[in-house]
Order: sequence, then C-alpha cells, then structure tokens
Amino acid sequence: MSDLVNDIRAQGIWLPDWVASILIFAVVVALALFFHRVAFRLLKRLVASRDLFWRSLVSRLEGMARPAILAAALGFAATVSPLTEYQASTLRHVLLIVFIILVAWMVKTAKHIWMTVYLRRFKLDAEDNLLARKHVTQSRIIERIADTIIVVVTIAACMMTFDAVKQYGVSLLASAGAAGIVVGLALQPVLKNLFAGIQLAITQPIRIDDALLVEGEWGNVEEITSTYVVVKIWDWRRLVLPLSYFIENPFQNWTRESASLIGTVMIYLDYSVPVSAIRAKVEETLAGSKLWDRRVINVAVTDFRESVMEIRILASASNSGRTFDLRCEIREKLIDFIQREYPQALPQVRAVLEGREERGRKAAAE
Repeated sequence: MSDLVNDIRAQGIWLPDWVASILIFAVVVALALFFHRVAFRLLKRLVASRDLFWRSLVSRLEGMARPAILAAALGFAATVSPLTEYQASTLRHVLLIVFIILVAWMVKTAKHIWMTVYLRRFKLDAEDNLLARKHVTQSRIIERIADTIIVVVTIAACMMTFDAVKQYGVSLLASAGAAGIVVGLALQPVLKNLFAGIQLAITQPIRIDDALLVEGEWGNVEEITSTYVVVKIWDWRRLVLPLSYFIENPFQNWTRESASLIGTVMIYLDYSVPVSAIRAKVEETLAGSKLWDRRVINVAVTDFRESVMEIRILASASNSGRTFDLRCEIREKLIDFIQREYPQALPQVRAVLEGREERGRKAAAE
C-alpha cells in the first residue's frame, strides 16, 4: 500500500501525508468490509445444514466480527500508512485493545449460545425434573465461572499490551509471595465462595428448583450465582445465602435424589376411635385424589399418650408442592369424617366430680 503511494509520488503527483493516510485507510476498510461479507455468506451456506448451535453462532457473530475485522485491518493500515511512529504505535495499541475486547466478547457469546442450546434439552417444569435440575445447575455455575475467567484473562491481556506492565513484571515477581498473602487475605470471602461454587457444581448438594429446609424456612432454589444462592420461600420471600453456607452448614434437601416425597400427617384422637375406620377413610381419600402417586400409603398408631393416641398417616406424591397439598387434603377430609361419624373421638379432657348430683338436687330444692 505504501509502495502505491510512493509510485504515485514518483510520477510527480504529490500527496500530503494525511491525504495518503486517509486513502490507505479507506481502501483497507473497503477491503475488510468486502472480506467480512464474502466470508459470512460462505459460512452461512456451510452451516445451513448443520445443527442449531452453528447456525446461531454464525448469525450472532456476524455483527461482532465486523468491528474485529476492521480493527485488525486498521492496525495493518496504520503500519503501512505514512504516519509518524508515535501516531502509528498509539493507533495500533488502541486497536489491539479493541480487538482483544471484541474477541473476548465473541468467546463469551459463543459460550452463552452453547449453554442455551444445550439446556434446551432439559425442562424444569417436567413431572420428574431431577436430571434437568442437575444439568441446569452445573451449566449455570460453570457459565458464571467461565465468565469470570474470560473477564480476568481479557483484562490481563489488555494490561500486557502496556510496556510499563511488562517492564515491572520481573520486579513484581520478587514480592509476589508477600503480595499473594495480602491479596489472599483480602479476597478470602470471594475466593471462598468461588471454590465453593466449583465444589457445588461437582458434588451438587443443591440444584436449581430443589426443595430445601434451611434456616427454619422451606422453599425452592431459585438461582445459583457465583457468590450466593437465592431460595424462594413458600410465601414468595427470598432467602439469600452465600455459597459457602451449603458447604459448611447442615440443611435439608427434600429433592436430592428424586422429586417424589412422602408426606406425613399426625393426628391425635381419643382411644375410643376405631383405627380401622380411620385407615379405611384415608384409603378412600387417597384413591380419589389426583395428587397421590399410588406408591406409598400407611396408617399406624405410633404412640400412646395420657389422654390420646398418636396416629401417623403417610402418603407420597410426585413433588414437594403436590405433597404439601395432599397432606392438607387428607387433614381436611379426615377431620370432616371424624366430626360427622366419631365426634366423641376428638381429644377431650375428662374429670370426675364427686357429689355433683347431690349438689344439683340441693340447689333445685332451694
């Protein structure tokens, strides 16, 4: 390109340096845009018969690749144009930083497209969503960790383009030990949660949409970020806990291995009630319920107390929400049955009052 300018000047046509630079930049930009258009037309034809990921990737990267190609082309133009050394080096430095940021942006976009296409195979609203919750949890944690790594690498790559950073890099190594200790202490909470996130992604004590009993509250895991977990409580409040909490503290996970749960209903009745009648009513209630999954049913007397006996009813449902509703349905229909058929079986307080009839007669006589 510079040879072309020199040939023009050799023929007696004088061009100022700024005009020559504009001419070179214009030609390079036109060639870069032409290359971008041809390249992506070809890529679209190649991926037309491929899967959704490649089609989405080419479609999304088309707009992002244009400024990246222009930045690379302008960097080449700055080298061959008749700019001063300071102007050329400054422009190349700026364009290099822009190119690094654009490449990082494209990598992040490609990662997001892959995650989105991958997670489309799993549905959290399925009846038994254990497998879906497993993959969604792992993918979201890994995605956030990958985002952090991309940002750190991008910042490091941009900083390394400055000579000052390279110059002082050797001297910084000498104090790296002390600096590492100081930084490690300062960033201890952040690093603690970061490693906790990696451990959660691997071991998965909790997953997205798991039903938890934590800090005395019952709810579902709504979101897992790189630093904290959001639990949506049954009354729509949100309980926010750091990731490290689930590594260091005990909690109840009701859907760890399966979405199905066994619900418990405890009722305390007088000794006069026939247990067989209670068992028959529970079986009738569950047989007509759409919430019961036909797997577990049990009615048993589990304790004798001073004035009542404890009857435990077990029934299973496909998930925690249906289990809760099934327990409520059993309570409502069972208490209605007892009130109608065996009202004397409801808990009562008995007392024997000696001489009550005698006092009653005296009061009537007076």
